Order: sequence, then structure tokens, then C-alpha cells
Amino acid sequence: MSEPETKIPATPNEPAAAATGADSAAPQNPGSADLAAQLAAAKAEAAANLDKFLRTAADLENFRRRTVREKEDLRTAATGRVLEDIFPVLDTLGLAISAAKQPNADLKTLVGGVDMVLTQLKTALANHGLKEINPAGQAFDPHQHEAISHAPSADVKEEHVVNVVRTGYSLNGRLLRPASVVISSGPAK
Repeated sequence: MSEPETKIPATPNEPAAAATGADSAAPQNPGSADLAAQLAAAKAEAAANLDKFLRTAADLENFRRRTVREKEDLRTAATGRVLEDIFPVLDTLGLAISAAKQPNADLKTLVGGVDMVLTQLKTALANHGLKEINPAGQAFDPHQHEAISHAPSADVKEEHVVNVVRTGYSLNGRLLRPASVVISSGPAK
């Protein structure tokens, strides 16, 4: 025997279906089916957006790694080209040292050979954009020169370079090292 169904009286805010004892799983208002469909659609859209986000984040991380790797490859290739141009200089310098160790080595010849090696090295580096800054006699430029002292000079105008203590260098227009210079303070008084 089955127990009789208990009927709960409907409250003013509840729909009549609850008062009639209709199945509680059934939608309680006609718009709830639309809300459930909208919720399902929103969940699907959120899942799709999360997937897109995760894929984009992975693509960005892969791009970052690839960029770092390509940058290192470029640096290695550029360094390799510079070193390839310096190898002949090293060879010539080795020959100069071998010649200097000979018992009949002539100092004047050795100095000339080392000077040729220096010229060869400067040429190799200049081919890769290195420029020497040697401003003897030029006006002092604080962007290119580093003043280490002032000295009186009757031959060189005031605020011009009297002596270059250390040559400066720039690479493709970018200052690597300023030239260390002595600046003229004009004729001695």
C-alpha cells in the first residue's frame, strides 16, 4: 500500500504547480529552461575562452624561448665572423714571436713586424664597425673624450686636446670607451 501524497498548500510566491504536487524536478517557471540553456552556453564559452587563453600563453612562452635562442644564435654567428677575421692576426703575431726568439733577431725588424700586426688587427676590427677615437689637436668633446687633466700649451688652443693618454673606441656609432685626454688650458701665464 502506498502512502497518500501530502499536498502542501501553495504560498502566494510559489507557482500553482507546487501546490498541485507536480514533480519537483520539473521546471518551476517557464523561463528556467532558458536560464539552464544560457548557463550551459556560458560554461561552454568559458571553457573555450580558457582553452584559447592556455593556447595563447603557450604560444607566447614558445615565442619567448625561440626569440632568446635566435638572439643567442645571432650573437654566436656575429662573434664567429669577428674571430674568423682575427685568426690571421693571431697567426702573424705568432710568427712575430717566433722571429723574436731567434738568436739573430733584429729589433728594428721586430718592431716593424709588430706594427704590421697592430695595423692588421685594427683593420680587422674596423671591418666590423670599430672606430678609433684619437682626438689629438681637436676641440674637447665631453661626449667622446674623458678629461684627466689640464696643461698649459702655447701650441694648442685652450679647451683643445694636447695629448691622448688612452685611445677611445666606438662601435657603429655607439661609444664603447671614451678617449682619455689632457686638455690645453692655454698659454702659461
